[in-house]
Amino acid sequence: METLKVVKIGGNVVNDESLLLDFLEKFQQLEAPKIIVHGGGRSASELCKKLDIPIKMNKGRRITDADSLDVAVMVYAGLINKKMVASLQALGCNALGLSGADLNTIPAQKRTKAEIDYGFVGDVNAKDINTHFINRLLDEQIVPVFPAITHDNQGQLLNTNADTIAASLAIALSQKYRVTLIYCFAKEGVLRNLDDESSLIKKLNREYFQQLKADGTIHEGMIPKLDTAFEALSNNVQRVVIKNAGNLHQTTGTELSL
Repeated sequence: METLKVVKIGGNVVNDESLLLDFLEKFQQLEAPKIIVHGGGRSASELCKKLDIPIKMNKGRRITDADSLDVAVMVYAGLINKKMVASLQALGCNALGLSGADLNTIPAQKRTKAEIDYGFVGDVNAKDINTHFINRLLDEQIVPVFPAITHDNQGQLLNTNADTIAASLAIALSQKYRVTLIYCFAKEGVLRNLDDESSLIKKLNREYFQQLKADGTIHEGMIPKLDTAFEALSNNVQRVVIKNAGNLHQTTGTELSL
């Protein structure tokens, strides 16, 4: 079985031109096949503020009304995605930017069963991912670059957590590949103290995660990230690592296990 790397990039790295270029240079050096999934929350939030669109969050997840969905599509699937694709092309990496609607690659369902109304937010089932077209792209040495935008097969675009998209892609593609899922951001990995990079947790299993979640060490946005990461491990993904984007080639960060 060939190894596939699904790399999710987010946090401040996406919004920092020099950090992003450094990451893309390192990503370009990875052997194919490989995929990028990206968010871009701060850029969307900044544009929302300029347009006087309220920003609403619940437990680390964004609530998306019609206006903020338009902003997310413009920023994620437009500006950020195309800048990343152009940068990869300049580095000699043949990349293709795709929202989940393109080629029906990532259909989703509008979230309805929740304690609050998340608006135009989509939940992805790995079984629904169109692996046929994604595999054909990978076979041609094309690098798909997915933003955090999906669709419901009824003409409605949906804002979808990029960590969830990355995990779902990793699960779906594990039928053909030995998949390594890598979450990259500005921190060294999962930290006991967010202000202390030396507090890195190098190994994290599900039981220890539950303990750290219960005592408040792990909270807010890191919880859904780790939830999706452990779900990936439970569904045939070979390896999951959370690490600093600048250390893509190094054996650093937080290694997850069941």
